[in-house]
Amino acid sequence: MSFPALIQLAQAGGGGQGSPLGVFLLLGAFMLVFYAFVIRPQQQQEKRQREMRDSLKKGDQIVTSGGLHGKITGLADDIVTVEIADRVRVKVNRAAIAGSADASGGRASSSEDKA
Repeated sequence: MSFPALIQLAQAGGGGQGSPLGVFLLLGAFMLVFYAFVIRPQQQQEKRQREMRDSLKKGDQIVTSGGLHGKITGLADDIVTVEIADRVRVKVNRAAIAGSADASGGRASSSEDKA
């Protein structure tokens, strides 16, 4: 059932003109469902990502959004120094860190895994 059909269905109950209250109630229900299933989960995911990035410390194994695996060797405000091989260090933005990797160098665990 499409959105216009639902509006017509809401208007059909009141006779020829239809009730504006029915339309507003239907629109409010759609907004509530949209908030519950789209907006709120995305806000929670962003909060988990922010908390993960704020809790980074030296020695953590991480994975960047570009796919680089490495160990954190330095932290500045928004810049993280990551050692990706012996004596090979790169600087990345804190926002580019997708998740933390387990000690075996395998799969990364990020906030998306918990959702």
